[in-house]
Amino acid sequence: MKVKRIPNILLILALSLLSAACPSRTMIGEIEANPSKFDGKKVTIAGTVENSFGVSAPIIKGFRGGAYKVNDGTGEIWVLTNNAVPSKGARVGIKGKIQTGVTINGRNYGLALIEEDRKFANK
Repeated sequence: MKVKRIPNILLILALSLLSAACPSRTMIGEIEANPSKFDGKKVTIAGTVENSFGVSAPIIKGFRGGAYKVNDGTGEIWVLTNNAVPSKGARVGIKGKIQTGVTINGRNYGLALIEEDRKFANK
């Protein structure tokens, strides 16, 4: 009986390790509802690019970046990047740090995610 339990225990241990390695996804609506809770914190979001604005300066070698808006169905957030921006309609997963702007009468102006890593979803 003890021999049969070992594979089950190993399976449970392996699944626990795998789930710990996967970052939990934060819903954008949750960030919008309580921006001060997430200010300065690292989060992972995923969604569809609704709009993007890229900047490049060929005169300055390697200078590029921009901003793009991501919607996950619960809310939307601007993502600031030092890399090329994804095109409208792209499905992306982003890891980064939340930065809040100014809060007036409970509403935040300037909420953004500073991109640290990005992955594209398969279509």
